[in-house]
Amino acid sequence: MTLAERLRELRSQQGWRLKDLSQKSGLSVPYLSDLERGRTNPSLDTLQTLAGSYNVTVNDLLAPVDFYGERTEASLPKGLAELIADPQLGAEITPEWQRTLARIELRGKRPESKRDWYEIFLHLKRVLEG
Repeated sequence: MTLAERLRELRSQQGWRLKDLSQKSGLSVPYLSDLERGRTNPSLDTLQTLAGSYNVTVNDLLAPVDFYGERTEASLPKGLAELIADPQLGAEITPEWQRTLARIELRGKRPESKRDWYEIFLHLKRVLEG
């Protein structure tokens, strides 16, 4: 996932328009649009501002981005974190599976429920294990 995709995903998860994020962050709509289109790169101050607007850490904001490091629960897509935390269902999901599942999009959208993520996991597991 690119940084632009991650920023767009976070905003979409909140159900915000660019104008809503602009009001919360103090950043202009054109600048936010350029960030989400990958036309410009944010400074560390901008990343901190955006993370604060979404009530996540900069680490959680950047974790799903391809160039960045390890994921935390807050950085995982909606529903996937719930699946991983589930004592029965999540026990099967290794860190490698977490990385794989966190990259999945279906028709440009990510699954949202724990059940959807689990069904995808089971299907992929069946396909890969033959």
